[in-house]
This record gives sequence, C-alpha cells and structure tokens, in this order.
Amino acid sequence: MKVKYFHDTDTALVEFSEREVTETKEINENIYIDLDAFGNLVAMTIEHAHQQASLPDLSYEQIEKPGADLSH
Repeated sequence: MKVKYFHDTDTALVEFSEREVTETKEINENIYIDLDAFGNLVAMTIEHAHQQASLPDLSYEQIEKPGADLSH
C-alpha cells in the first residue's frame, strides 16, 4: 500500500494494489474509489485532503492476531 500526497492540489492518493482500474466511483464530491474488473478496491483519491482526512495525523499500526508469537 502506498499513500501519496500532492501538496499543490491538496490531494491524497491511497494505492492498495497495482491492478488495472476499470471503474471509478464517486463516494462524495471529494472522495473517489478506483475498482478493478472484479469490483476490488485498487485506489482511493481524497481531494481537500487536509479537511477530509486529517492528513497531518496519518499513522500506521499493525495489529497482531491474539496469541501471536512475536519473538521471531
């Protein structure tokens, strides 16, 4: 997964895969999702990203399955 931010347009692009986009759906006037031929999410575009997505607070956290052995 990649997150790209375009400062000049205040647009964030979240890429979930590299599959070919066959359809783009408008969620609202600022959020669009790109789907592949099977309806799987490929990417999401967020316009006015600072207002829509609290972009400065971006973080990533992986939650382990309960009981997972993390000593590897």
